[in-house]
Amino acid sequence: MKSLGYRADGARLERMHASPRWAGEGFRNVHPIAPGLRQRDVAMPSFGELLRPRPPRVPGATLPLVDPRSGWLLPPPSGLRATWLGHSTVLLEINGWRVLTDPVWGPRASPLSFFGPKRFHPAPVALNALPPVDVVVISHDHYDHLDYPTIRALARTRVPFVTSLGVGAHLQGWGIAPERITELDWWESHTVPGTGLTVTAAPSQHFSGRTFKTRNATLWSSLVMRGPRHGVFFSGDTGLSSEYQTIAQRVGPFDLALLEVGAWYPAWGDMHLGPDNALQALRLLGNPPLLPVHWSTFALAMHDWDQPAERLLALAPRLGARLVMPRLGEPVEPAYAEDVAPWWRAVPTPGHHAPATQATEQPVPAARARHPCAGAGLAGGLIPKSRSIRQKPFALSLSKCMHRAGLRPFDKLRTGQAQPERFLYF
Repeated sequence: MKSLGYRADGARLERMHASPRWAGEGFRNVHPIAPGLRQRDVAMPSFGELLRPRPPRVPGATLPLVDPRSGWLLPPPSGLRATWLGHSTVLLEINGWRVLTDPVWGPRASPLSFFGPKRFHPAPVALNALPPVDVVVISHDHYDHLDYPTIRALARTRVPFVTSLGVGAHLQGWGIAPERITELDWWESHTVPGTGLTVTAAPSQHFSGRTFKTRNATLWSSLVMRGPRHGVFFSGDTGLSSEYQTIAQRVGPFDLALLEVGAWYPAWGDMHLGPDNALQALRLLGNPPLLPVHWSTFALAMHDWDQPAERLLALAPRLGARLVMPRLGEPVEPAYAEDVAPWWRAVPTPGHHAPATQATEQPVPAARARHPCAGAGLAGGLIPKSRSIRQKPFALSLSKCMHRAGLRPFDKLRTGQAQPERFLYF
């Protein structure tokens, strides 16, 4: 299956091996994990909980979308505009040039078109309706950030890509010409030809892999996009660390921060920020305006679909954070952003309860673990037990996918059998 991706070889692999982040068999996080970020004693959920994301983990109705095309007709007076298109996909307009982050237009965060976490909503605008993009940046190779059908579509354009070490092997395998791909190690920068844009890769606390066998085979990064007058920080996926302060010192200041706030759970709290830790990271970055991403598109954890937004809205005033929370597809200039209008509250969602918190002394939603089939690339998805398989083509395709990943089809996940993060692919 081409959607599973490709391994690096030749000169690309040699460069990866030369990275200070390379640890013999893969990349590694180098910054110490702060105490309390990960709670190893949190119980794993049942198969039933994992296999059936229902309200309030998913919205009970279609989310409101804005067609952004009329808003893109004129350049932003401030020089900086952002259009959130779902999950971690944002079209940035920086001093006259356009950057597209982690583009995902596919229907599922999965290598399979028929199984895996399904979008809550379509993209607000078709991929081929975007204005000309000057560069696509990709933080890492998980399925909800590196989307096979989207990359295949972009292969028919001439847009260049900037990404983390090793991710270029996937891009090249899917049809992106090598001369269009720039791969960066942390603290390396690239100026996009014909523009005044510079993209810098910076540290993040995460992991990579599209199969069980390719765990940490490529690097993960946060990314900084800077024009002559404005700079934007994009977290990709990451946990909290003091490296944010170093990032601000080395490549700041920032006029906007795109920080991930969804898919948080205590058992993998060192690999994702969630709303509480996103606000701590924002403070370390110098407290620029925050546009929260990585929520309201896929059910990748056990929290309510809109819990990250509610939690941010509750905490931000106390911490002096400036939130930029437009509707999906709504172009917004951080310099002129108005007070947050909680658009998500208009979406009926059965089973809603009070917003949860990340604090350990407060109740938290049940954990969401990943079956080893996630090693076959199902971001946030589980393989059903064999008795639930009704269609032979489905079972055969799934078995083939897992076989390539080095897994036995329909293995059961048992609590304590392995660390939870071994089965996360988002």
